[in-house]
Amino acid sequence: MDSHPAVRIAHTCDLTPAELARGRDLLDAAFEGNFDDDDWDHALGGMHALVLDPYGRPIAHGSVVQRRVQHADRSYRAGYVEAVAVHTLYRREGLGHRVTAALERVIDTAYDFGALSASDEGAALYAARGWQVWPGRLAAFGPAGTVPLPEEEGSTYVRPAAGRPLPDPGHPLHFDWRDGDVL
Repeated sequence: MDSHPAVRIAHTCDLTPAELARGRDLLDAAFEGNFDDDDWDHALGGMHALVLDPYGRPIAHGSVVQRRVQHADRSYRAGYVEAVAVHTLYRREGLGHRVTAALERVIDTAYDFGALSASDEGAALYAARGWQVWPGRLAAFGPAGTVPLPEEEGSTYVRPAAGRPLPDPGHPLHFDWRDGDVL
């Protein structure tokens, strides 16, 4: 395989049903049964970064979607990274870095800052790329009001968009609500 296959950037609306199905198959396999319909839903509606093998099958994927994040007295447009995965046969070849770099370019040009919830396996990738664990509190605006998210503290990473500061960790980040894992 080409040691530097191209990273394709496409909005969800520009991917065919077959391409979306192959992407979902990759994520199901890469997360070994820990990727459900809500996780898939969270990955849709934004920009996807894909690396394809010579036969057009995805071997690496990530997406960035918009999340509204309230902080102090301001509402931010955050680029939230979702569904980053590399096929098991192609891990440790730099594809995760390449996909993440493509998503960071989207964040730098379209959002106030980036955010993501890292798995134990993925945390090293983001830390190596300069993402920082959010040192403050986290919450979400749920159907019945504010829901603290202490279980997400320590695994939620943030990254400033190019030329912009991160919010002050002295105030919590309040994320918009969604089904499944909120972060």
